[in-house]
Amino acid sequence: MSQIPAELKYVESHEWLRLEANGVVTVGITHHAQELLGDVVFVELPKVGAVLARDEQAGVVESVKAASDVYCPIAGEVVAVNEGLEAAPEQANEEPYGEGWFFQIKPANVADLDGLWTAEQYAKEIGA
Repeated sequence: MSQIPAELKYVESHEWLRLEANGVVTVGITHHAQELLGDVVFVELPKVGAVLARDEQAGVVESVKAASDVYCPIAGEVVAVNEGLEAAPEQANEEPYGEGWFFQIKPANVADLDGLWTAEQYAKEIGA
């Protein structure tokens, strides 16, 4: 489970979430997701200011193998995107929990995080 940080929350569509000190939530794809995708060659991120519903498509990640949608795991307003990821999409492979984050969202209801998977639940789901 070393590739599944315990302090994060997870969803079935393989996104992770981290509640930051300022109340925003950082979202990215998991190590497992990037392994399934292979070498990431392109990302499309949501627009800052977009208001997204839970499970709404927030972007796209393309690899040498396939393209996959990135979903918004909680409802809220996009307040930042990782512009560095657009220039260097390989960061999604190299540092999925660090420099490879996708976007930050101001949650409509921070309590929505409570219903998401823990690292242990996500590990069980993916058979890790």
